[in-house]
Formats: sequence, C-alpha cells, structure tokens
Amino acid sequence: MAAARPAPSVSMLEKAPEDPRAVTVRAPADGRGDASAALQQALDQAAARLGGGIVFLPSGRYRLSRTIFIWPGIRLFGTGATRPVLLLGDATPGFQKGLATMVMVVGRGPEAKMGPVPMPPPDSVPANPAIADANSGTFYTAIANIDLDLGQGNPAAIGVRFHAAQHAYLRHMRFAVGSGLAGVYQVGNFGQDLEFLGGRYGILTEKTSPAWQFTLLDSSFSGQRGAAIREHEAGLTLVNVRMADAPIGIEIDKGYGDWLWGKDVRFERIAQAGVVISNEANAYTQIGFQNAVAEATPVFARFRESGKTVAGPGRRYRVADYSYGLTVPALGEMGRYESRISAAPLARLPARPAPAIRALPPVAQWANARALGAAGDGTTDDTAALQRAIDTHRTVYLPSGHYRVTDTLRLRPDSVLIALHPDLTQIVLPDDTPGFQGVGTPKPLLFAPKGGDTIVSGVGLFTGGVAMRATGLLWKAGAGSLVEDVRFHGGHGTSRADGSRLDPYNDTHSGDPDPRRRWGAQYPSLWVTDGGGGTFNGVWTPDTYAQTGFYVSDTDTPGHVYEVSAEHHMRTEFGLNRVRHWEFLAPQTEEEAGESQDAVSFDIRDSHDILLANLHAYRVTRSVKPAATAIRLQGGGDIHLRNVHVNAESGFATCDANGCATYLRASKFPFENALTDITSGIAVREREFARLDIPALRPAAPAPDERVSRLATGFFSASGGAVDARGKLYFVDHGQQRIHGWSEAEGLTTERDAPLDAVNLAVTRSGALMVLSSYGPDATVYSFMPGSPEDQLTLIPPTPIATAAGLPVLLPVNWWNNGEFRDQYDPATDHFTTLSEMFARDAAAPKARAYVAPDASLALPAFRVFQQGPADHRGWRFSDTLDAHGLVAAAPGARVLISNESEDRSYSALVGAGGSLTDLKPVADRGGESVVAGPDGRVYVANGEIFVYDATGRQVDRIDVPERPLQLLFGGADGRRLYILTHHSLYAARIGGAG
Repeated sequence: MAAARPAPSVSMLEKAPEDPRAVTVRAPADGRGDASAALQQALDQAAARLGGGIVFLPSGRYRLSRTIFIWPGIRLFGTGATRPVLLLGDATPGFQKGLATMVMVVGRGPEAKMGPVPMPPPDSVPANPAIADANSGTFYTAIANIDLDLGQGNPAAIGVRFHAAQHAYLRHMRFAVGSGLAGVYQVGNFGQDLEFLGGRYGILTEKTSPAWQFTLLDSSFSGQRGAAIREHEAGLTLVNVRMADAPIGIEIDKGYGDWLWGKDVRFERIAQAGVVISNEANAYTQIGFQNAVAEATPVFARFRESGKTVAGPGRRYRVADYSYGLTVPALGEMGRYESRISAAPLARLPARPAPAIRALPPVAQWANARALGAAGDGTTDDTAALQRAIDTHRTVYLPSGHYRVTDTLRLRPDSVLIALHPDLTQIVLPDDTPGFQGVGTPKPLLFAPKGGDTIVSGVGLFTGGVAMRATGLLWKAGAGSLVEDVRFHGGHGTSRADGSRLDPYNDTHSGDPDPRRRWGAQYPSLWVTDGGGGTFNGVWTPDTYAQTGFYVSDTDTPGHVYEVSAEHHMRTEFGLNRVRHWEFLAPQTEEEAGESQDAVSFDIRDSHDILLANLHAYRVTRSVKPAATAIRLQGGGDIHLRNVHVNAESGFATCDANGCATYLRASKFPFENALTDITSGIAVREREFARLDIPALRPAAPAPDERVSRLATGFFSASGGAVDARGKLYFVDHGQQRIHGWSEAEGLTTERDAPLDAVNLAVTRSGALMVLSSYGPDATVYSFMPGSPEDQLTLIPPTPIATAAGLPVLLPVNWWNNGEFRDQYDPATDHFTTLSEMFARDAAAPKARAYVAPDASLALPAFRVFQQGPADHRGWRFSDTLDAHGLVAAAPGARVLISNESEDRSYSALVGAGGSLTDLKPVADRGGESVVAGPDGRVYVANGEIFVYDATGRQVDRIDVPERPLQLLFGGADGRRLYILTHHSLYAARIGGAG
C-alpha cells in the first residue's frame, strides 16, 4: 500500500510579491501532466539576463520526469496559500539505479558554447555532460517555500543537489523522501526550516564546494533508514535541529573527520548512536555539542574504529557540553586528544526552543517601494522615496533593482526591510556623494536605531569606493532584531545594474582599477554598536573598500552569528571591541593574495563571554606572503574556541591539452598560528583543534627549549632546502629570490641573488645545485655549481621518464591531496573513497617526463603544473613539487618519508619508477610541513613544533622552536645537526646518538 502523503505545508509566501524582473512558472499543476519542460523554460528565461533572476512557482503539484537545472543566481520561490510540491511519480524511469536528482543547482548558465566540463555531475537524468556542478563561485542561487515528494519505487532518487557557495540557501522545504536515497545530496552554505521524512538518508554529503561550512537551522529529520545525516568534512553546524526514529543521527564516513558543531540538537529514539565519529586521533576530527537533549538514545556518541561509546546517563538526558578532538589546554601549549562530556538525566524532554530565525511578516503587509515612488533604475535618486516609504510603513519590500541614494536611510525601531535577491536588489551610494567624504564620524548607508526590533532581509548594500565616512549598516537594534541574507557589495562578486560583474583589481592585483577607490579606506561594512545585538544569518561581507567586514563594539546585548562570510579586507575580517555575550557559529574568512596579505580573521579586544565555533580561517592558495596569526587577542577573557580550522587550501577544475581534472592545492602561506595573545605574547601553534578556553588571567610564556639555537634571521620566507655531502645547508628565501648557504665554518652565505623564481633545491652528486623555478607554464629547472660566476647556469629540459631509469628521484616532502571536487560516493557499494585511498591512488601514478641532473645523478619527475590567471608572470602556478616546502631524494626500491597534510599523517612509502609511491605505511599521527628521519632512528615531524617518534610510531619527544618550523633537514659535519627552516629564521638543534 502506498505511503500516505503528508498534509500540505503552510506557505511562507502566501502570494507572489510584485517584481518586474520575476518570471512566473506556467505549467501543469495537477500532479499528472509533466511539468518538467515548462518549469525548465521559466528557469531558462530568468537566466537569460546577466546576474540571475527570480522565479515564482504558484501552489500546485508539479510532476517531474527528469532533472531540473537551476542556473547560477536564480532563486526559485514557491507562492500561494500552500507550498507548491515538486513530485516524482512512482517508479519514474531513470530514478532506479545509481544517483538520480530531481533538482540540481549548477555552476554555469545554459549557454551552449562554453567548452568542456571537467566533472559533469553523475546524477542528472538523463545524463548531461554539458552540465557543470555548482562550485565555489556559484552565488545567490536559492530554493524556498517548495516541497519535494520523491514518490515510491525510486530508490536512487535525490531531491536536490546543492553544492553552491555564498548567499545560496534552501529554506522552508519538506522532503518526503520515501523509498528514495536522500533529500539533499552535496550541500552548500545554508539551510533553514527543512523537514526530511523517510529516505535512506535525509542529507548525504561530502565537503561543500568551497570547502567551508554548511549551517542548518530550525530543521527536523524523521524515519530515515540509515542516518538522518551522513557526511564528512561538511563543516556541519546545527542549531535547533531534531532527529528522530532513525538508527543513527549523524554518521561521519569511514576514514574522514568533520568540524561538527551542534547547539540545541535533539535526538529522539535513535537506536544505535546520536553521532558516529570516525578518524579518531586526527586533527581534522573536531566534534562539539552544546545543550543537546536525547530520549531513547542510549549511545550519545560511538567511535567507529575503536568501538568506544559515550553512553547517555538515562532514558532522557541533557548534554550541556561535549567535545572530542585535539584539545589545547592553554595558550602556548600543543594539543592532546580528549573526549569531554557534561551530561545529566532529565525527567522529561524540554520543549523545542524558539526558532533561531524569526519569521518575516506575511506578504499582505509588504508595502512595495516601487508603488510608493522609488524607481530602482540605478540612475534616479531614490533617497526621499525610500525614506518616505520607511517612515509610513512598517514593512517595505524592494523589488529587484538598484536603488541609488545620497543620504542615510533611517529605519524605524520596528522596521522590516525585505528583498528577495541581494545581488539583483541593491541600495547603492554613488562615489563622491557629499556628506560621506573626508575625515569625520561614520555615516551609514542604512541605520537601525537603538533597542529596536528591526529586520533587514535579502538586500544588497554598496557604499561605493569613494566614501571615506561610509559604513554600510550601522546597527543599534536590540536582542530580537535580525539581519539575514544581506550582501555588502564592493570587491568580489559585485554586480552592476546591467548584471555585469565589477572587477576589483588592476592588472597587477595591487589595487582597484580606479585609483580613487582605495582598499580599506571606509568604516566597517556592518557595524554593531551602542548596545546593539540580535541575530545575523547568511551575511556576506567582502567589501574590500571597508576596513572591516563585521565589527562589534561597546555592547552587552547578546549576538548570534550564523554562517557569515567576511572576506577580502586589508586588515580585519571580524572585529570585536568591548563586547560581551556573543557567539559566532560557522564564521568563515578568506584572505586574497592581493588585498588581504596582512589581514587577520578576528581581532578581539577587551571582550568577554565570546564563543567562536566552527571557525574556518582561510588564506587562498595564491597567497605569496607569510601571515602571523588568524586571531589577534588583546585583553578580555572568557573566550571559548571550538572547532578551529585554519588552512590555505583551494581547488578548481580545469581543462587543457592534458584533459580535464580537478585540482586542489594548499599554499605555503596559511596563517602561521591560529591565535596570538597580544597581552602575553603567547601564540597557539595548533591550526586544527577542537577546544581551547582562554581565561582573563593569562599564563606565563613557556621557557625556551635550550636545545634550539638561532643561526640566522631576517628572511622573507625560507624553505626549499637541501644539504650537500659535507653537511652544508642550502635554501631559498622566497620573497627576496635569493639562494643562501649555511655551514659552521662559513656561517650564512649568498649563493645566488637573481630574479629567477627559485622554489626548491636539490644537491647532485657532483655538488651542483639543481633548482626548481616557478617560472613558465610548466615551471623551469636549472643547475649551477655553488661558488661559480653568477652568469653561469645550465637549463635542464624535461625528457622522457625512461632517461631517468634507475636514478634516485626527487619527491615532495609534504603533500596536499584531497580531491573532493569529483563525487567520491559509489551508490553500488554505499562507500565514499577515503582520503587515504585517494592519496594512495594519486601517489602511485608515475610521471611521463623528468628533469635529469647534468651529472645524471638525480631526476626530478615532471609533476603536472596547473595555472591560474594570465600565462605570463602575473599568473599563479601550482604543482606538488612547487607547493612543497622541500624535496626528498630516494632511489627506486627504497622507502621514503613523506607527510600528507590533508590527512595530518606522515607515511613511509616505497619509491617506484617515474616517482610513483606505493605501500604507504603510517609512521606518525601528525603530518605537517615536513618529515625527516634522524640519525638516531627516530622520525621528526614539523607540525607547529617538532614532534619526535620512535620506530613504533609512539611520540617520544618534542622540540619547541621560537617560530613555526617548516622544513627539517639533517646536516653538519657529522650529520647530527637538525636544521630548522622557518619563514623568517634558520634554527638548529643538536641530535644525539641512536635512540
């Protein structure tokens, strides 16, 4: 007997608001006629204009027979008294095997002549090789107020594939998954008020396409056959989420970790475990819960590998606090793996908390700004019309358009300002507007008065590039106020009124194309102050012209921040000064190579009772300059960090003469430290950890390790070192383009000072230096003899790998291998390819060509070089060898030590022909910037400090260095001097005999 259909859902848009740019779907709505073509036609029509569009789907039941594609920047809203339903008929052809998706958010528009697609998603019905998956540049796409019914007899069916980035969301949706596979596959950015009924999984996902967090609020799961959520590396952030009547609540896949944070999560009748934790004792496994409650869930957490469990203390219980992962005991200390829980039984479960995101007023109360006199044409001055609308109506709706204003718009304490697309609907301040210029107090584009209950939703704010006093939104509203889905334009992703994108860079990425538009020359984009607070959700603030993206000052009013991206500022992404009682859940920061070389993610001053959970502090792979710290802390206390992820990883897909591929790289220049306390001068070297609490009273700085001495300093960034047969060290100073030497007899020497883009070195048998340079589309290799005239060098062309047969090969000492921009899920086996499997597969691939040293003593396999930007010197080039901190030599048949940073593990591997690596065996549970075997038989790993392991993989020592160690090499006359290269200094430690 067919399962009963759920009752129609209450609509959040009981009628379609007037919008001249919107397209309304005209399709069979009786659940019997095929609506696929008509729905796709409406989406195509909306995509025909640059910048995306809005599509309204009236109430009804729309049967689909194939995958519907939602193009970038398109927002699909259901309208009417009840939510419309997208229906998959029972046993619909094409939805029985593999992966089969009803609605797919994609990464480029419907244009036909776009070139090859690197990785067309495998789940479109029918298969469409011209479709590109949504990606880290897919902004603004959304689906809201629409239910999906996956029917019966469709075991491969997926509701929505949703792999998009900022300002993309799913909201107010119910997924009746039934016998299908999952409601949502491949998540991105943000979800709210989602209900999942049945299915094998409610959500099934790998990492998001931009590799940062996914936040889910005010949602529920029930009746799944496998797990409510099955995932890994999704940065899963849950607030007010209920999971019921399933074997498992959250299952993290085998071989993977996640940055998982849950607040106010409920587990009801979960038979096996609330959460299954995988990849134990790994820095990338960070689990935290705050105020979780459970009923009939005997096991709160289960560890996959060890089988250990964390039992609930009764049939009903509350977990006030839980964390598992690398726990940093105090500032200046390294972490250790701990599981902590504070739990107590309950007599009964409490009621669910109020929604984290309050509802908007009904559409009937929306006063249309166009009807009230605003033009929104990007030319007319709409200041007076908009202010009059705000003064005379509580709720004002802005249809699509660019609303030009020349003075501050002042909201009422009870104002609700609504738009439906923060790119298509912008309030814009023209450059050179009087009153916003020169030295003076901040002058906001939009102002929310003190203590109000104000709401601003779905609008874009742009203060231009020539407005020194401007701040986009000055917020003094109270604890019940809301800012959601707001975009602060200026910089990346900013669209003009005609839909074209604004280019934020001149030719050298050193400034704006208009020199009058100065980076970092305006007040903060979003400034909360003077007792302001409330909820801030789904905000994107990448305005490079502002000094700070999100700034909070002088307030004790609680603030709740969910999934906010603050990016591309010159100095500070998030700033706090004299703030209490704020939480930042899933804050994401990104530092670009041009404007953000010196920016910090958080600058926290004199603040208390602050929680940062699931922080992703990220510098792009293109970064060319070291940066000291992600978080700058000064004064204050009662600061709590949970699930901190500091990295410099990015990926892209590319096609060239060698074919199409995904490419994921990690820069040499992530933040060196997660946090630096300016008050005490102590830093936190761990960049991946689950827990750190910072009291007001700071500890004393730890005593220096007396085994370590500094040999030289003052470098821009030192790495790429190699040691010759006499024990002399050679290395590259990246920024200065110098090649240095160091020996006990000579001290520091300069071997070459030439602008040849040297990156990594090796020493041949004859004593010559073999140099890998980043110059040219495929990089360049050359050789010279130390001490020879500076105008002498030998270029080494690549030759077929056969010419290197039998020679020792040079390989990267540190690798980054996490290729999840291609789906890793195999529905036939219900298995995700693990990171270890991916690394083993890719490392085993031999190279086709090699650079052979002039004396035929060494060979450097020609790793594939990828390119971003122009083909000349302005572009960026990446490869496993260019990205490494150094190279290590080994003969075929020998074993070599390497580090896989994306797994945080070090391996011994067997070297084969063409530089292939097989038979990978873990040797240390840390994998950092480099690893080296010592003369004492121990293994030395650079990972914040230097961790020392014996032959069994047990840590037996730690060597603390005044700066973060990058590359480790043994040299000196007897081979027992451990050279330690940091960005700015060269250190050494003397190592004794056999351990």
